Amino acid sequence: MVDNVVLDSLRTRRSIRKFKAEQITDEELTTVLEAGTWAPTGKGQQDPWIVAVQDKELMTQLARMNAAVKGIKVNPYYDAPTIVLVFGSDPAVWGNSLQDGSLVLGNMMLAAHAIGLGSCWINREREMFATAGGQELMRRLGLPDGLIGIGALSLGYPDEEPHPAKPRKKNYYRIIR
Repeated sequence: MVDNVVLDSLRTRRSIRKFKAEQITDEELTTVLEAGTWAPTGKGQQDPWIVAVQDKELMTQLARMNAAVKGIKVNPYYDAPTIVLVFGSDPAVWGNSLQDGSLVLGNMMLAAHAIGLGSCWINREREMFATAGGQELMRRLGLPDGLIGIGALSLGYPDEEPHPAKPRKKNYYRIIR
């Protein structure tokens, strides 16, 4: 099988759920965000919107909103020093919205891993931003109307060793000739 740095990153990236309090550098953040912009999107429309949050008050508000959806009291973003939110058009308007946003999140996770950062995909942004409070927050963030939350990343310096990868299931793929 062919091997290179990209394929190695695909095999070794794991979710991180414990972060150091130290904030990542602007260069690291820009690198991760830029990687998200290079994700493929349907018809090249570049539909997703990416918002990085490092403001402590806003991060606390996001954590409360996400925890309320999940029905928990702990921070669902694992106290990461940076949260990256991804939004996209309502799927009724743009059918590729969820796929496009998911590819953006995937690119950013791989870029983070490649430069030594940890990340974890966080769900429930769709529910959070569907609320009246979520819609108001989106306006405060300067986002256009009609978007939905797709997902988020907790992002920072890892403060744990990732769990080893689970073995790949048998017959994961097939080749039909």
